[in-house]
Amino acid sequence: MLRILHDTKYDFIRHWKKAAILTLAWIIVGLGFLAIHKLNYSIEFTGGTLVQLQFKQPPHIDGIRAAVDQAGFPNSEITKFGSEKEYTVRAQPHSGVTRASGDTTAKIIESALHQRFGNDVVVVRSEFVGPRVGAELRYKAAIAVLISFLVTLIYLAIRFQWRFGLAAVIATAHDVLTTLAFLAMLRLEVSLTVVAAILTVIGYSLNDTIIIFDRVRENLRKHRRQNLYEILNLSINETLPRSVLTHGTTIATTLSLLLLAGEVIRPFAWVMSFGIFTGTFSSIYIAAPVLLWIEKRWPGEDARGARTFGSRVPATPSVSAPPATPPSAPSPRAPQPAR
Repeated sequence: MLRILHDTKYDFIRHWKKAAILTLAWIIVGLGFLAIHKLNYSIEFTGGTLVQLQFKQPPHIDGIRAAVDQAGFPNSEITKFGSEKEYTVRAQPHSGVTRASGDTTAKIIESALHQRFGNDVVVVRSEFVGPRVGAELRYKAAIAVLISFLVTLIYLAIRFQWRFGLAAVIATAHDVLTTLAFLAMLRLEVSLTVVAAILTVIGYSLNDTIIIFDRVRENLRKHRRQNLYEILNLSINETLPRSVLTHGTTIATTLSLLLLAGEVIRPFAWVMSFGIFTGTFSSIYIAAPVLLWIEKRWPGEDARGARTFGSRVPATPSVSAPPATPPSAPSPRAPQPAR
């Protein structure tokens, strides 16, 4: 059996401040991108018609825009879709054009493009989602994430303690924030597939956190003389071989999807690849320090006098009772004088 990183003794918790500063800076930058550009929602959330086009020769984007505007859909979003010969047109409903469905919208746009480019353009696919349906999908996606948080907190509170559950939920919220920042920075399209990837990342991160916490619970019973700081480091080091092998094989799969799959699945692969990294990071540098802080603030029955972050408190030597003095042998009795 392959054995790597066994019997390691890394002090992970000591670097919690550096990790907190790094992840906080990432989230702040991501929130700045969100404030400026907002999330790039797909047609499933915004409503409208999406038309994917394929050209025989790389076209000029201004020509595509002129044809779509002429069809009666101004201010449509036109973006490159993978190669130089593929583009997508996202057309919003327009009161000046009468159409019964998204199929009619796609046909109007296709007709306008054929008039300008001839047979050099082909409509690969078209999708239509009503604005009301898009708003409902966005609402249900947010509810799904919140329900996952609540179920996680209840499960961990029953399986471990409420302190473990709270630490895991905070770490999971960190994963969601960092992933949203990642989506905002890369301007990835947020579709139902991406929402599924975010929910998968939540489950993946929670699984990693639960494995570490389960080892913490075992070590709290096994190593009675060690405090919680040492128990957390010991548990992370003991699960490190499993984490490296699991995360390595999983990220190899997601990277292959990222490099070899089509443009449709690429946002999902991006989110999953980043989610593996941020989920591992939060299990070590968010969940464990937060649990240590909670146990210091509200000590539980299994707390071991958790010491301050980064401080080195030597283990208190056990004081053994002095050895009992063996009873002295009775002195021989003096001979009695004869009577």
